[in-house]
Amino acid sequence: MSLKKWILVCLWGALCTTVLALDYPQKTVRLISPIPPGGAPDLIARAVGNRLAQIWSQPVVVENKIGSNGQLAAEHVARATPDGYTLLVGMDSLFVINPYLYKQKTLDVNKELIPIATLGANQFVLAINPAISVKNFSEFIEYAKNAKPALAYASGGNGSQHHLTMELLKAKADIDLLHVPYKGGTAATTATIGGETVAMFSGTSNAALIKAGKLRAIAVSGSVRSKLMPDIPTVSEYYPGFDNTIWIGLFAPRGTPESIVQRLRRDVARVLVSPELVEAFANAGGIEPMLTSADDMQRLMKRDQAKYSKLIGELKLKID
Repeated sequence: MSLKKWILVCLWGALCTTVLALDYPQKTVRLISPIPPGGAPDLIARAVGNRLAQIWSQPVVVENKIGSNGQLAAEHVARATPDGYTLLVGMDSLFVINPYLYKQKTLDVNKELIPIATLGANQFVLAINPAISVKNFSEFIEYAKNAKPALAYASGGNGSQHHLTMELLKAKADIDLLHVPYKGGTAATTATIGGETVAMFSGTSNAALIKAGKLRAIAVSGSVRSKLMPDIPTVSEYYPGFDNTIWIGLFAPRGTPESIVQRLRRDVARVLVSPELVEAFANAGGIEPMLTSADDMQRLMKRDQAKYSKLIGELKLKID
């Protein structure tokens, strides 16, 4: 191919890509949620999708594909046509925990999916059964250090972020706690309320139970206090550097045209700063919009991958 012809081909490709972005979307966009309706990725997908539909004047529908701790949804999106019409609204654990936790993997999510944008973030709440004689975080740590046998804590399952967040606290505070895994956060919450376990890291979606006195909140896991519970201290106020915030992001199949990726990033950024979206997230359990650059999102993923791979290795956790 002559140099002149090669240049013309490149210019034509660039023009087609630009036109593709200008025309996108021309039909319904599907947002795939890896968990049932009512969970954080689903709530975020619906709130963001509603506002993107207004911008695009095209329908945006949320589809729930549940199974294999999110892998089913990830595989569905990874195998979709990379044209921007099938996207994943996925939790961070899919990309920063699962690759190190599961022995058998049918999909390398970090190769087959590309990050578009962060959408929302949430903290965990260290909640305890109010029947125990503990009123605050300092008292809990002291109580745990002196407990014989070790206090039992609940989680949503082996390798869940409820589990790993408590293990991070155990290491920071030098305390011994007995892990009791349950099938999901709801079962773990029920166990803690019922006294089967003493404590758990739960989502801020349990705010109503805390307000009703069925659980007692004593700390939050993020680097700053929760807007939903401003009177509750962060763990980092006692143990500097402790920060375990969960986040949800938007992902596309590898091969999606860069022009569409950039269009999605611009429109998502526009949505995330809207007062209506901020209110919708707050009403969905204290979720906060999380707007980052593409480079910052990549750095965030690498940071969390390093943190969790180290912790999972130290705990010798593996799931078949």
